[in-house]
Amino acid sequence: MSGHLEPETGNLLEVTDLSVSAGSRALVSSLSFSMVAGERIGLIGESGSGKSLTATALLGLLPEELTVSGAAHLHGFAPNLLTADDRSMQGLRGDEISMVFQEPLSALNPLMKIGAQVAEVMLQHRTVPNRAAARRRAVELLASVKIPDPSQAAGAYPHQLSGGQRQRVMVAMALANDPQLLLADEPTTALDVTVQSQVLELISAQVRERGTGLLFITHDLAVVANVCTRVLVLNKGHLVESGEIDRIFSAPEHPYTRALLAASDLSATDARGRLFTVDTAASYVPPALREAPPASTPDPHPALADPKPGPALITATGLGRTYHRARTTAFGPRPVVNALVDVSFTVAAGERVGIVGESGSGKSTLLRILAGLDQPTSGQATVAGTPVAGAREADLASLRSALQIVFQDPLGSLDPRMRVADIIAEPLLVPGRTLDAAGRLAEVHRMLGLVGLEAESAGRYPHQFSGGQRQRISIARALVNRPRILVADEPVSALDVSVRAQVLNLVADLVDEYALTLLLVSHDLSVVRHLCERVIVMKDGRIVEAGDTEQIYNNPAHPYTAQLIASSLDLSGELAAPH
Repeated sequence: MSGHLEPETGNLLEVTDLSVSAGSRALVSSLSFSMVAGERIGLIGESGSGKSLTATALLGLLPEELTVSGAAHLHGFAPNLLTADDRSMQGLRGDEISMVFQEPLSALNPLMKIGAQVAEVMLQHRTVPNRAAARRRAVELLASVKIPDPSQAAGAYPHQLSGGQRQRVMVAMALANDPQLLLADEPTTALDVTVQSQVLELISAQVRERGTGLLFITHDLAVVANVCTRVLVLNKGHLVESGEIDRIFSAPEHPYTRALLAASDLSATDARGRLFTVDTAASYVPPALREAPPASTPDPHPALADPKPGPALITATGLGRTYHRARTTAFGPRPVVNALVDVSFTVAAGERVGIVGESGSGKSTLLRILAGLDQPTSGQATVAGTPVAGAREADLASLRSALQIVFQDPLGSLDPRMRVADIIAEPLLVPGRTLDAAGRLAEVHRMLGLVGLEAESAGRYPHQFSGGQRQRISIARALVNRPRILVADEPVSALDVSVRAQVLNLVADLVDEYALTLLLVSHDLSVVRHLCERVIVMKDGRIVEAGDTEQIYNNPAHPYTAQLIASSLDLSGELAAPH
């Protein structure tokens, strides 16, 4: 560390005119803000707004092809963080400034044991006298972030821990040397709601206890309202608004802030009963200014028309699915995993049913069986008149046209070498369809219009579209064959909040227009509440509760359901809570 300098203002961090550019294109423009010790600031905005670039610049880790200017000074450190040489910054990273990343599995060394990785942070900066002390301190840190059996966890490799435990390890490593400043870049986006709640509570408690400054980067405004006291709003690299959470989220002054709030608030709808988007946010009223409905009036379900379910379209009776893991010893038995246990339910034609539960609850296994992509070990399932159990591929042709799936990651489910026209038209090539090339192209253009994309999109490739546009393409492909059942597997979890609202509105409109039966799988309970009139709650391969959505959300009968609902962050609820 080359010298000490107190910022003139006495602030922990002082950032002045931070700008990042790629050639002549500005990515972050003249960003200025300050932070006092112990302050928790949220940095929000959509993808491409410059949030992660800001954090990367403060760490001195920007790619060489990007140009940075401006000044950033940390309490007790003389050089400008934005232009300091790498040797100086190496002394800071992990010591005075630390970062918790979004995906811990890619940030942790898969070949090193957990305890050794935590210890290495301290040995690198010589904050412990020797390796033995580092090992002892590593176990203490793992205990402090509430990892069960920290001594055993210290001897495990990253792949042997759950996602939530790995993220706790990242927090322990980031705080090992008591840094002045903690940067958290979407640290809970990939986590289940209960694990997200625990990790957010952990981060808040740790930084409060240590007096660490926190810069929390996220696109989830409910998370910001839960963790932070102040917020900075970025739009296309420009700081458009900043201030205390309560003021900004209750009386936003900038149209973009209002638009982000409107699109994040799934409890608010426009005159048509649809979620607010960036384009329709002008009439949005923030929760603090909204009149509460009369106590005697039940909360309406604006996304739903009067449901008129028909006869059973999906029937599952006693479904079970067992997997065998690899042997742990040469001659021992293969461990058995019960992915589904005695699952029974029906879905009527025209119903909208949400399936919720954490990772490992059996949701994806159930979907694979209903779609004919996997076979049950026991029990029966009939989907659109087709028995799934024991069916051969040739028997599933009618099921393939009756049921279509929209996946979580559109980029992973779209062939990057195919043009959009071919992607959408592919389902029309199944045997029995008589459309010629011109007829198929006409259908492609019709579907593109239906999902809000221009006809010229047909000639482009998936990588030429944004995430929200790619998801629209996935929906167009799923509906081009006019299926009876639409299965949406986490369809909006990877999208920005503004795009999420657009896609959810699109799904609601198309389900209405096509009289579709909807199966929606999501870990975001507010999404399920908005779209579905019935919900199935799964845990450890079993259905623990099922019934009317509002009834279950307001009066959950099972403790696990109550835990899920209590852990789910809702913007309105977070703004109403004391900070």
